[in-house]
Amino acid sequence: MMMSTDMLNEPWDLSPAVALRPEPFGAMAYHFGNRKLTFLKRMKLVEVVRALAGQPDIRSALEATGVPEAQWPGYVAALQGLAATDMIRQRVTGQARTVQKGVA
Repeated sequence: MMMSTDMLNEPWDLSPAVALRPEPFGAMAYHFGNRKLTFLKRMKLVEVVRALAGQPDIRSALEATGVPEAQWPGYVAALQGLAATDMIRQRVTGQARTVQKGVA
């Protein structure tokens, strides 16, 4: 599987218009701007998305949440899907958002 190494080295964050709601299966992400609803079906993916705000890049978020490097391509693909629907967006360096547990 091909992986975008550029994305791994870029700072990303949850879009300001998105709220994450914890669910037994992971979380629901709702975008208040485009009204898109996305289901994050893996708790580890939810952890990675939440970690984006406090990490300098996606690579660091994956490392901080304990995702094995062999699984990074799958997580990058999932994050690319979230980026395509504006659930996450590239962050201007130096700007980090605080994400509280259960609230975006």
